[in-house]
Amino acid sequence: MSRSHPTLGYKKIAAKLREVGYLANKKLVQRIRREEGLQVPPRRARQRRRGLSTGLPQAAVKPNHVWAWDFVSDYTERGGALRTFNLIDEYTRHCHCIHADRAIRAADVITVLGEAIECHGPPEYIRSDNGPEFIANVIRDWLKQKGIKTIYIDPGCPWQNGYVESFNSRFRAECLDWELLHTLSESRIVFEDWRRYYNEERPHRSLGLRTPHQFAKQHSNASTASVRPPGSLRQQKHFTPRNHKPNPDPLS
Repeated sequence: MSRSHPTLGYKKIAAKLREVGYLANKKLVQRIRREEGLQVPPRRARQRRRGLSTGLPQAAVKPNHVWAWDFVSDYTERGGALRTFNLIDEYTRHCHCIHADRAIRAADVITVLGEAIECHGPPEYIRSDNGPEFIANVIRDWLKQKGIKTIYIDPGCPWQNGYVESFNSRFRAECLDWELLHTLSESRIVFEDWRRYYNEERPHRSLGLRTPHQFAKQHSNASTASVRPPGSLRQQKHFTPRNHKPNPDPLS
């Protein structure tokens, strides 16, 4: 009976024996299974695949320093699966894209990321969890070619990717939970409208009640103003007034 049902414990094996007419005590079944080596082997913890970070954990100190990406899953009113790929700049909080589709593969991630880089320039680092789309070899090779370092958070530690997690919560609370999305095409239009609202109209307390667009523009203006024009390389001439008479006694 134990060989026919190798995944059942001694209590269930005893119940199966009683069903076929044996007066089997569960303690007796447990002892015999131990003696014969028929116990159910303990379940081994599944080893999840992890990405190899090519950069140290960084706190963003300027635009395009650290980007973060993540996925959000939902459903349309017709029951179809809906998944979004969200990409933000951690310093300016600017949302570069909300890409929606039924399923998103590694090739889709590369396409969307390439379009964002063409529009905003490449980041130095990109932070993500250990999702299969993010740790795929094709993505890591593509990022390496672009000179972008990866920062993978520890498994089960979403707070290490706090900026994009905060964005996801705002996206769900202010968009997904408010809108009735019937089709994928409708969802893409709604998401793009909300992304523009988030970047250009919605104030952020972490940015001093400024929008990401305003914060990025002010940072750009401040950076430009801080760069002083180079001084003249010609030797400066010192002019002495005509009526000026030098004082021969410095103590007088």
